[in-house]
Amino acid sequence: MPAFINGYDKPALNAPEQRQQAALTMAEEDDARIRILQSLRGKICEAKNLGPVSGPNRQRDLCTFCTISLDQEEVFRTKVFDKSVSPFYGEDFYFEIPRPFQCLSFYVYAKSVFQRDLPVGKVSIRKDDLCKYSGKEHWFSLHPVDPNSEVQGKVHLEMRLNEVITENGSLGQHLVVRIIECKELPLISGQNCDPYATVSLVGPARSDQKKTKVKKKTSNPQFEETFFFEVTRSSSYSKKSHFQVEDEDIEKLEIKVDLWNNENLAQDVFLGETRVPVKILRNDHIHKAWYLLQPKGNGSKSKSDDLGSLRLKLTYIEDTVLPSACYTPLCSLLLKSPDAKPISASAAHILGDICRERYEAVLPMVRLLLHHNRFVPFVSAVAALELDNTHSFFLRLSHYDTSKSNMKQEENLQVYVQKVFSSITQSSSSCPPLMCDVFRSLRHLACKRFPGDPHVQYSAVSSFVFLRFFAVAVLSPHSFQLRSHHPDPEISRTLTLISKTIQTLGSWGSLSKKLVGLTFLDEISSNVSKESSGLEDAVVLKEGEVQKRAQGRKRLGKRNFKKRWLRVTNRELSYHKHKGKEALCTISVKNIQAVEKLDESAFNRKNMFQVVHSEKPLYVQAGNCVEASEWLEVLGQVTRCNEGRLATFHPSNYTSGAWQCCKSQSNSAPGCKPCTTTMLANLQLDIDCDRETERIFSFLSSNDTKLQNMEDACASMAVYQGPQREQEEYSKFTIQEPKETFQTLKQLRNIMEELQRQHNIRNDTTAQYGSLDNPIVGKTS
Repeated sequence: MPAFINGYDKPALNAPEQRQQAALTMAEEDDARIRILQSLRGKICEAKNLGPVSGPNRQRDLCTFCTISLDQEEVFRTKVFDKSVSPFYGEDFYFEIPRPFQCLSFYVYAKSVFQRDLPVGKVSIRKDDLCKYSGKEHWFSLHPVDPNSEVQGKVHLEMRLNEVITENGSLGQHLVVRIIECKELPLISGQNCDPYATVSLVGPARSDQKKTKVKKKTSNPQFEETFFFEVTRSSSYSKKSHFQVEDEDIEKLEIKVDLWNNENLAQDVFLGETRVPVKILRNDHIHKAWYLLQPKGNGSKSKSDDLGSLRLKLTYIEDTVLPSACYTPLCSLLLKSPDAKPISASAAHILGDICRERYEAVLPMVRLLLHHNRFVPFVSAVAALELDNTHSFFLRLSHYDTSKSNMKQEENLQVYVQKVFSSITQSSSSCPPLMCDVFRSLRHLACKRFPGDPHVQYSAVSSFVFLRFFAVAVLSPHSFQLRSHHPDPEISRTLTLISKTIQTLGSWGSLSKKLVGLTFLDEISSNVSKESSGLEDAVVLKEGEVQKRAQGRKRLGKRNFKKRWLRVTNRELSYHKHKGKEALCTISVKNIQAVEKLDESAFNRKNMFQVVHSEKPLYVQAGNCVEASEWLEVLGQVTRCNEGRLATFHPSNYTSGAWQCCKSQSNSAPGCKPCTTTMLANLQLDIDCDRETERIFSFLSSNDTKLQNMEDACASMAVYQGPQREQEEYSKFTIQEPKETFQTLKQLRNIMEELQRQHNIRNDTTAQYGSLDNPIVGKTS
């Protein structure tokens, strides 16, 4: 009997069909490995002419701070700047964006002691517009913070016209509106809201309103409610064909959907609205689509000129990271760079040549070389090419650790400088081996280049480490994670004096008079292993305030959430009642079996994760999506090599005698979902090589014109054998051997064309307008 006769079997596939089916399956799996990664880097520089602020604050006593929000979720906050209408914040920020978002907003608040902080104004930038401002500073006018304009989320609607028979026997029509669900509604006071929707048919002389049920504690409510509205007919209806609404009616009718948070005893909070004209059903008997929620039509129209302005520098990056195999050719060519003769003909050096003004372009190259242990040979080759022009960007990556205590204010500058300098010269045992290799290479190259001057080997190292690292770290401690915020002006002036003094003390002329300085340079540039002065101190990897669910050890004890200070080091995870207090609970990182996200439905809370260890799971709610992602990243990396790691976990909690995710009744039942696999990264740095290669590809692509100019320069120099012509474009490049450089450029361009083709294949299918990924921007009044 043929296979297709059996109703339970699919028709047998011939060989070509099998190959086609296998190719489709591989393509689906390939697309599943594509990652969309977002990051935001920038600076909140300053504000000017702030105000006026309603409330008890007097204008001259205005104390302000800024926040950053993804949609309506705050993810960053500056320190408070005292008593100024033109404050200089100077706050750098960087974070990975772990979720989709529609709008990036910057708020300026006036600090209040006795009541809630008062909004001064805001700057809102839609995600699609971020590229307009990327990489440069801009002044933005502040706009009013109107509660009716603070909206986010999407609503899924279905509309259709049904033919009905009225009571007098004539034909009529009902407009049927089904509100299906909503996604990504905002948090209210940090918690999930209690949303409901009102659905209205609005026209010149009518406003019929209906209301859904309230859904408790969710940002993604499933409504699935249907409403019927009678469409008014004119007396000439009998002359019209079925399902044709009168033009004068349909042009004036629209469906209005409002989302609200149910506040019970207080006034309900507006969450957003959308308006859909009924005439959309002229072409479609059924209309079904996702809509973005919009601000209320009668929101504040007040002028923003009087609120002041905010100066911002933003760099938004969105990388579409393809499967690893796509990056193999480019990665291989880049990693061959240290072996290129001359080094200026290498792909890595070419990248630096065409992106000299772009610090961000060099970072992924450094990380890639570090991960594959090719960094020191490359730096050595570059140093040999131009000893005095050795790049300093990698120093920040190596986390050479100076004492944070040196940053505390001292009354006497001399004492302060002495503390800093002593801390530096006594820190040689903390210098990472990678840096020792670089310094040793610099000494060797300096001796080889200047054999008649034995002091050059020391000055090469001293100018490098003091001028390019220690002096900069003292001047900008926030950039080196020595403090969380930019120092205030008074402290900045003190740090500037200390930084200049350190530069002077770090010069060869000063160090040569101090035995301790020479000893320090010898130790950080030798291949002799250095012993630490005792047990290695615990390194704090991350700490901050969270909401922790009570463990419920007592039989009748409440299982509620309380504020706790969470702290993770390379040795242990602990939580405390407040920062600086003794630990209430300590968990060795070696005993952590899994660190995973928790379903929102478990406790009706967003941004939750769980730490699974030998006892009951520790349930934690982070302050926002960025914080949650960072906690998961840090804990995942520090526990990735644990022997007792679990293969599966429960994404929900155990309550009422069963796991809510899989309904298993055994508290000790194995998990029902595979654990997140944490890639074993470089021991010093956690490096995503595919992402770094994609970043390099993006920079090369955006500088394609420079690559072409460099290729033309090589061709011209190789053909023309006379004196090199001084052409402005050509003089910007370092071309020692035009033929070798030309060959590398040709390889680069061929690889880039193929990689671009891979991107184009995956970008051909764009989300349909009206889908969840590409919602309709609804009409507003």
